[in-house]
Amino acid sequence: MFDSAEAGGKVIILGIDPGLANTGWGVVEQAGPHLRCIAYGCITTPSTDPLPQRLAIIHEQLRAVIGRYAPEACAVESVYFGTNAKTAFATGQARGVAVLATADSGLALGEYGPGEIKMAVVGSGSADKGQVQYMVRTILGLDRNPAPDHAADALAAAICHAHSRIARAALGRA
Repeated sequence: MFDSAEAGGKVIILGIDPGLANTGWGVVEQAGPHLRCIAYGCITTPSTDPLPQRLAIIHEQLRAVIGRYAPEACAVESVYFGTNAKTAFATGQARGVAVLATADSGLALGEYGPGEIKMAVVGSGSADKGQVQYMVRTILGLDRNPAPDHAADALAAAICHAHSRIARAALGRA
């Protein structure tokens, strides 16, 4: 299988940090081991809207991002099941809509846990939001920390996926 990252070609990766209230997204270009930020943002849904409308907003806006930046791969953060089951359930629904948006576009999907993403970007699976923002800024050569933190987390997911692609290519399993 030909891998454009291994050959030094450019690959566009979309990172998604799913959430019902805020879904972060970030687009990174990978050229071999080099990464460049193309764009990032956050989809916010009004808490006063009914659930189906909020999910539709996430789906439509992610499809617009995919249409605009034409990524070839996507990385999405897995749902963290903490102590609040209601929040985890809502995040899971937003994540499902995000995965659907990528499937609609035929994107290859990588799924990573929060600790795995933090490990890839910061070097510690227990890093805090500020550390993730700082390292995303450093890795991508940005002039300031990406904000909001949901967008920084999405960029971190894209970086994690890029690092995973590089590792697989080095092992001959791209």
